[in-house]
Amino acid sequence: MTIIEQLNSHYDEMSKKRLLDLFASDAKRAVNFTASYNGLYFDYSKNNITTETLDLLTKLAQEKQLQANIQAMFGGSKINNTEERAVLHTALRSKASEIYVDGKNVMPEINAVKQQMAEFCHKIHSGAHLGYTGKKITTIINIGIGGSDLGPVLVTQALKPYRVAGMQVHFISSVDGYMLQDTLSDIDPESTLFVIASKTFTTQETMTNANSAREWFLAKTQQPTAIAKHFIALSTNAKAVSEFGIDLANMFAFWDFVGGRYSSWSAIGLSIALYIGWDNFAAFLDGANSMDQHFVETADLSKNLPVILGLIGFWYVDFFDYRSLVISPYNTRLTRFPAYVQQLEMESNGKSVDKQGNPVNYLTCPVIWGDSGINGQHAYYQLLHQGTQIVPMDIIIATSDKFSDKAHNDILWSNAVAQAEAFMCGKTYETAKAELLAQGMNDEKASEIAKHKVFHGNRPSNTIILPEISPYYLGMLIALYEHKTFVQGVLWNINTFDQMGVELGKQLAKAVLKDIQNGTSGEHDVSTMAIIQQYLSASK
Repeated sequence: MTIIEQLNSHYDEMSKKRLLDLFASDAKRAVNFTASYNGLYFDYSKNNITTETLDLLTKLAQEKQLQANIQAMFGGSKINNTEERAVLHTALRSKASEIYVDGKNVMPEINAVKQQMAEFCHKIHSGAHLGYTGKKITTIINIGIGGSDLGPVLVTQALKPYRVAGMQVHFISSVDGYMLQDTLSDIDPESTLFVIASKTFTTQETMTNANSAREWFLAKTQQPTAIAKHFIALSTNAKAVSEFGIDLANMFAFWDFVGGRYSSWSAIGLSIALYIGWDNFAAFLDGANSMDQHFVETADLSKNLPVILGLIGFWYVDFFDYRSLVISPYNTRLTRFPAYVQQLEMESNGKSVDKQGNPVNYLTCPVIWGDSGINGQHAYYQLLHQGTQIVPMDIIIATSDKFSDKAHNDILWSNAVAQAEAFMCGKTYETAKAELLAQGMNDEKASEIAKHKVFHGNRPSNTIILPEISPYYLGMLIALYEHKTFVQGVLWNINTFDQMGVELGKQLAKAVLKDIQNGTSGEHDVSTMAIIQQYLSASK
């Protein structure tokens, strides 16, 4: 039997078992199905797995040459085969002195950009770089989209307590003009720095917002030369940056081997560093590097955290047919983490052809969604507990939060732990009826109402516990999910590092925009032409 055939046979057996039965048959399950690394604790005992499950999944990973693929990524091989690029976001946080791509050591350039970033942060925070009227820069406005927005938004929100005194940060991503105008309405141009994140300096949404911000700034200041002090570029297009009016000394480069959703560790993270300070940003890099080392050096895949997380997710998608995954962080500072993981996994692994371009006949990436766990309990948890679909969940929480207090943290923790327990254990009809009777309800009514209070349970979940939400441990957490995503891409034999699916809509949008500007409905399907005509009529 092939490994897949063995897994199918094993699934037939496991699909009939309940989580509570697995705990009853293994007194040490709560110990045997946990792992930890450098303070991060991972409990995966509440999953429909046994040791045999993990053994088979690990054999599949070995058959797919996972470890060789890991070495290839970290070694600078061009594993992004459709774009012929290396994948080296890990190099951005590496301590290595040499990592080669096409025979060239890329670490000197990476370190040079990091030094440039550190020096610029020092100039802003020390007052060596001031606004055109001599005011200190205290407001950062990051203009970017996709990976140039989601990562910095997550990190700055999560690490707000670590911000440099007096600094504030805003993010503009949507081309909806309201977003920009609403932000600018309360901004002092004399103390504001605009960070324009566009590698080519041609991204439509980003450059539309950047040009509007430039027009606003010039209208307010009447000082064209002040652009050089108040705008910086995260780009490689020196000509376009210079034409915009930005001093090329304030252009920060990044590379083709860093994908947008993996780019917060690069110059794209400059808004983060400006907000929390370079030392904290360096700690953020160090945390990610720590997880990198664990991932690449832990040869025993059954003890490798990103591998375990990836294998379990693969098991649910391709054998249990669970098509979505909830990310449920209980600490409010991680509220944007689900959106970040959504892009990370769905843009990476939302593919229907393998690396050779052949259509796949199996499911790939699940739908990723979620919100703050506490908010979710009063919103969509109803479906998760009693709905007809089973949706696995990752519960994430920190042991302590020095920026909160113990009374609040006790309640936060009790909710996170209780929900995982409730998802697994559920509540039987008999228990529900007994509770109603104990409350004084008569037998007939209790018999009816108890039907609505049944929780079937057997809902799987992971619990990931951080010691704290600090720059270091946030870096570890993000890197954990990056590598989980890579593991699953290897198992599915897909290219995790391209995103061809985002291009078609962009291409069509240019054609539609041209039609709108010309006042015609163009050549499209009849529905699209009718919708364009609706807009043209309404906007006259």
